Amino acid sequence: MVKTYSTAPPKEKAVLVAVADQHTSSAQLDEHLDELAFLVSTSGAETVQTFTQNLPKPDIRTYVGKGKLDDVKAYVKAREVDMVVFDDDLSPSQVRNLEAELGCKILDRSLLILNIFSLRAKTAQSRTQVELAQYEYLLPRLTRMWTHLSKQKGGIGMRGPGETELETDRRIVRDKIALLKKKLAKIDKQALTQRKNRQRMVRVALVGYTNVGKSTIMRLLSKSNVFAENKLFATVDSTVRKVVINHIPFLLTDTVGFIRKLPHGLIESFKSTLDEIREADVLLHVVDVSHPQFEEQYQVVNATLAEIDSSSKPTLVVFNKMDAFLKNNPMPADEQETYFNQLHVGKTNEQRVFISATQKMNISKFRNQLFELAEERFYQIFPNYLKKGVH
Repeated sequence: MVKTYSTAPPKEKAVLVAVADQHTSSAQLDEHLDELAFLVSTSGAETVQTFTQNLPKPDIRTYVGKGKLDDVKAYVKAREVDMVVFDDDLSPSQVRNLEAELGCKILDRSLLILNIFSLRAKTAQSRTQVELAQYEYLLPRLTRMWTHLSKQKGGIGMRGPGETELETDRRIVRDKIALLKKKLAKIDKQALTQRKNRQRMVRVALVGYTNVGKSTIMRLLSKSNVFAENKLFATVDSTVRKVVINHIPFLLTDTVGFIRKLPHGLIESFKSTLDEIREADVLLHVVDVSHPQFEEQYQVVNATLAEIDSSSKPTLVVFNKMDAFLKNNPMPADEQETYFNQLHVGKTNEQRVFISATQKMNISKFRNQLFELAEERFYQIFPNYLKKGVH
């Protein structure tokens, strides 16, 4: 029998660390760590252990207290762990202190998300957006990159070579940021022209937490081969398709998924992508109803929509993955509608529908509700257009 050997490099081993304050329940903490582990898996690494600590706020020096840090250190050394990932953003001094203590790669949540975006970005626009966000993340943290020069002495009237090199590096990064912003402004201008050319069309944008099934719904409605995968941030680039329901044509845009603690630099860098949401006429807010924390995810998306001044648009909340929910919560068919209608209390101006995009459950109702929203906007744009069947 011929033996086969994998040539793929072994997965890096990661340890996760999170701090919970008095407002964080154990269920929320578990959910945050599950999501962090999913981010790690999407990045191509493997989570081997998690550590948590209850503190009023993270330790200013090392994020966790000394005793917990010793536990992490012992585990990292015994298991030859490659990286330790923290569920919150770390300050430059915290990163330096943790690297010195643990002797391995230190990542925070933002850096992990930036890494995934860099893997997922395909177009010139998204690659530029991600690169800009990475450099802006890097700039205040440059000091840790020159610790090997810290032993070289400088004194009064002297500038140590470490300081000179660091200042040079900062200037290079600032120049790079300026160049990327200039490049992105040019790309944004082109994107704006494209959007203006579409102004006479009704525009519908899919929004929602990452991995709730937006791309699957996009494929279902547009009958196109849009990439969909069970990983966080499977979609980074906006995808636009023309859809016609009954006699009403509209443009459907799939946008990047949101996530809690989304790095602010990414929101800034992805301005033109988010402009697809800002300029949409109708929003389809997709929610994974089978997720135990779907209400929290719904609120995270609404907070981000408010941040980009898009929370008051006509919205259809699409509760997806109904099949997965019913698998874990079986009930008679005649009780399902009543149960689902009582399940969620959202904003008063929102319509709602419960579907399964993969199993084609309740799709006719979904299409009818979407048609009504698109039709209303269509006749606002074309008031003189004859309605089908009306003479």
